[in-house]
Amino acid sequence: MTPNALRLDAYRAAIALDTPSRPLTPPAPADELPTLTRAALRLLADDPAALQLGLTAKDLEQVDDTRARLLLRTLLTVRAPGPLPDGAAKVLDALLGGERLARTVTDPTRLPALADQLPTTSYRAADRTTLWQGDITTLATDAIVNAANSAMLGCFVPLHPCIDNAIHSAAGPQLRDDCHTVMELQGHPEPTGTAKITRAGQLPALYVLHTVGPIIDGTPDPDHEQALASSYRACLDLATETGEIRTVAFCSISTGVFGFPKAPAARIALDTVADWLDEHPGALDRVIFNVYADDDHATYLRALT
Repeated sequence: MTPNALRLDAYRAAIALDTPSRPLTPPAPADELPTLTRAALRLLADDPAALQLGLTAKDLEQVDDTRARLLLRTLLTVRAPGPLPDGAAKVLDALLGGERLARTVTDPTRLPALADQLPTTSYRAADRTTLWQGDITTLATDAIVNAANSAMLGCFVPLHPCIDNAIHSAAGPQLRDDCHTVMELQGHPEPTGTAKITRAGQLPALYVLHTVGPIIDGTPDPDHEQALASSYRACLDLATETGEIRTVAFCSISTGVFGFPKAPAARIALDTVADWLDEHPGALDRVIFNVYADDDHATYLRALT
């Protein structure tokens, strides 16, 4: 029997969901980022994650700026949730905030709807949805969707190319800490097809919706298709339950390392979102289908045209 997923009201206060993420210090200018990277590495040199990686303070001083930043990302990726060493939180807030400002942030209100992007499409939610190709960590939507694993703590594989890793790396350690709080309260792995919400740390979005899609080895069967549709619905339901969320950006759930074929996954995403929007008129202003690679973009275009 699949255990029940923890409801929002059981963890909302525990992660201070209604208190916006407030950095401890302002974002640093670009020319200070390398110095901050090395300062963070020094502060984390005695952290169990650094010991796990076999890193020493001497090793960290001998690498160039690019390598130093990769080492810091690796260290934070493998680091368990929990309090940072004294001073590290301020340094990381300045660093990650500065990196956020250095990237081009996309305002979702300036993105055209699918009805304008593809005037000939027959997609029935074209006036309420957008197809956007780019880095989801640069979208200033109210919420972005993360394709998580059942542990819900982010990816622990250094430099892994999954969306889970990218989102946690850009958001910073607060995101893993919030997820850890939720999962400790739940007491068991996240069921497939459900969703949780946390604050977004250093991301330009306000919230992250985390969902576990189905894992596929071969051709998906009807149960897999229903589970994927459930992930999309769970995110939309939770967004509206949270309140204040008007724009949501979906990544392509389950199509990466989870193996769901891209074409049927796109069709399920489009149909599920359209059905939900029809059933909840006015609940959201815009839903964005975010794709990153060219073949993902082409898959959605084929499904839409």
